[in-house]
Amino acid sequence: MKRALPVLVLSVAGLIPVWRYEPSTGTTEVAAPASTPSTSSTGSSSGSTVVKGTVVSTDKGDVQVEVTFDGGTITAVRMLRQPDHPQTTAAVPELIAETLEAQSADIDTVSGATITSDGYRESLQAALDEQAAAAAASPSAASQVVAGTTVSTEKGDVQVEVTFEGDAITAVRMLRQPDHPQTTAAVPELIAETLEAQSADIDTVSGATITSDGYRESLQAAIDAKAA
Repeated sequence: MKRALPVLVLSVAGLIPVWRYEPSTGTTEVAAPASTPSTSSTGSSSGSTVVKGTVVSTDKGDVQVEVTFDGGTITAVRMLRQPDHPQTTAAVPELIAETLEAQSADIDTVSGATITSDGYRESLQAALDEQAAAAAASPSAASQVVAGTTVSTEKGDVQVEVTFEGDAITAVRMLRQPDHPQTTAAVPELIAETLEAQSADIDTVSGATITSDGYRESLQAAIDAKAA
């Protein structure tokens, strides 16, 4: 009987660790804001705009994105709120990568994360709409309108006005031109060639040599003034 006692004590002692370390089977849905590193192809710049999308409530938890724009380009997306769920965590980088590629909210649902994908797209679209509305309300700060010199020709004065977006020529308007049918017919062609060439290195329009020469001279003066 004395020998059996140590065996019984050891058996009871062996059960204690099993009782103390029994794993919990409960789960907790965490809907607090979660930050996910953004995937960006370019660094931030002084002209960048950061816009928050709406908070979208889903069955899994709240979803909210923050979008960084450089002009009209989406350069980064960051999650401000997302469900605390493994499938969401795995889906977010894919959703962000698709957004940067598509440059819109027209992206595919990630398999296994349909609810999060729907909430992501809704919040993203809200941010895109807000950015578009802000851009429409005020002209781009990068826009610059430059008038070329007035060039006197045998047919009359020629002067152009050029609109630049950054270094790109986005529009040309005639401020002065000869009142002549050949000039009237030539101007649209000269403007189209300018927008294509993005320079004053354009061909003379047949039948409007004098106007073409004056146009090129005034145009080059505007380009030089912009560069200066």
